[in-house]
Amino acid sequence: MPELGKLRDKQAGALLGVAPCTKESGKFRGKAKIRAGRRIPRKIMYMAALSASRFNPEMKIFYKRLRNEGKPAKVVLVAVMRKLIKLVNTLLSENRLWAKCI
Repeated sequence: MPELGKLRDKQAGALLGVAPCTKESGKFRGKAKIRAGRRIPRKIMYMAALSASRFNPEMKIFYKRLRNEGKPAKVVLVAVMRKLIKLVNTLLSENRLWAKCI
């Protein structure tokens, strides 16, 4: 995704296809689902989120907190994906490396 670093966080999430979209029509209000976006980078980000939720201490805490709130596992993984894409976008826009905060 060559646009990363030049977009706002919400735009980066929408471009990846992890922004929640609700189907609404009249009085009907469906569940929010992810759709569209770029399929191959989304698949790569899914695997990165899966790994981060298991082995990255901050993402693991975030994952467990959302799971304890009763969120389904896939919904929480999408939230981790959004958090990761925001992190990558910020790091690229500020031209810096990720450093673990102690």
